[in-house]
Order: sequence, then C-alpha cells, then structure tokens
Amino acid sequence: MTAAILIPTYNWPQALQLVLASLENQTVLPDEVLIADDGSSSETKQIIEDFKKRFEKPVHHFWHEDRGFRKSEILNKALLKCVSDYVIQIDGDCIMHRSFIEDHKRFSAKNTFLYGSRVNIQKGYLKLLFSKKEIDFNFFSKGIKKRTRTLRFPVLCGFYKSSLELSTKTRGCNFSYWRADAMNVNGYDELYTGWGREDSDFAARLLHSGVAGKRIRYAGIVYHIWHQEKSKDNLEINNSYYENVLSEKRILPGVGAVK
Repeated sequence: MTAAILIPTYNWPQALQLVLASLENQTVLPDEVLIADDGSSSETKQIIEDFKKRFEKPVHHFWHEDRGFRKSEILNKALLKCVSDYVIQIDGDCIMHRSFIEDHKRFSAKNTFLYGSRVNIQKGYLKLLFSKKEIDFNFFSKGIKKRTRTLRFPVLCGFYKSSLELSTKTRGCNFSYWRADAMNVNGYDELYTGWGREDSDFAARLLHSGVAGKRIRYAGIVYHIWHQEKSKDNLEINNSYYENVLSEKRILPGVGAVK
C-alpha cells in the first residue's frame, strides 16, 4: 500500500516549517507529500521549495490565487494528482507525533476511514515553540492541554470499532482514507467557501457511501498549534448545506467535485 500525506496550508509559514520538520522525523515516511495551498504568499512557497530539496520523497505544491477561504477546491486539486492508494490528512498547523504515519498505515482497513485526536498547544507557549522549533512532545511537556491525548498505546486501538454512525470527534486535521473512496464520493464539496463544515460534509458522504469510520485513540497523535479563530461569516450557510447532506443522506457533493 502506498500512502500520501495531504497538508492544507494558508499563510502561516512558521507553523508549516514545524509541520514539515515533524514529517522529516517520522518513523515511516509517506510515498508522496501533497501540500494544498489556499493562496499563500511567496514566503510559504520558498519554505516548500527548500523542503523539496532535502526530503527524499516527491513533494507536490498545489496553489491557487487567494480569493478567500477555498480549502475544498485546493484539496480536490491535490487529490486529483495523488497517485497513492491511501491519503493521510492533517492541517498546516498540526505537528505530527513521530509515529503518526506509521499508526495510520497500521490501522488502515478496507471500507474504512480513520480519525484521531489532537493535543492543543496553548497560546502562551507559542513564542517558545517557534524559537525552539519544538516538534517532540509527551505527557509531561509544557504548553499543552488535553495531555492525556499524548498517550500512545496502539494496542488499545482495538477497543474502538468502526461504525457507519457519524462521530462528533471526526476532524480533518487527523484523518485518513482510501483515495478510491474519496473519488467515489467525488471529493470535497466546493460549495463550502469560508470556514466550517467542509471536513464534516466529506466524512458524512463517505459514511453514506458505505465507508465506515473508526477512531484511533491512543495512536495517530497530532499537536495543534493555537491560532486566532478564522472568520465564521459563512458558517450559517455552510451549516445549512451540511444539514441538507445529513437529511438526504447524500453521497455526491453539490458542486465543483473531483471528476
């Protein structure tokens, strides 16, 4: 099985540097790196170019013009070019535990997507985080909360079963799925512009298509860097799209899907 890591990003090069450093530190490397860039400036591009030169696997940078939050569209562009069997997805502000990719590959199963937990790195720790370029955390680390989520005991994952019921714990920042399953539901729905619900919509349509979700608690850990909340101006309309998907048990997106 080949696996890609898919990283959406937007204009936070400091955070992306730490994410990419944690990728270099993985026990198991992905077969390709897909960076879905929602219109960042040249500083982000330079960080990615420098990373390409030193990383031993193919790195692909997908970019479009900054015309507001269009994460679904740039994710679809990356998914179209993905050549791997399996996609492991995080966010551009999530530092990976060194066994993150290993864990997602280990627990991958046909007709199943996986979702994991995130540990929160607190606002007051950011100055030190970036000055130290810290990527290694554990239960006793400073500057984090939800610290029980740092505990990695993969054997305990067996107590969590797959389900066709939608979990409120599903997060696009710690998520993996088969590329073929993503193609079957035509990818992300590009109706979702502005922050909110695009990841939940994608997970719901996978479930409606018969792909079960499974939580990987005590494995597949990420550390989410605190940031100001994004504008929620579109959240009400995005909620209405999402409620329609749930009520109709829809599989295909409304517009602009992967073809």
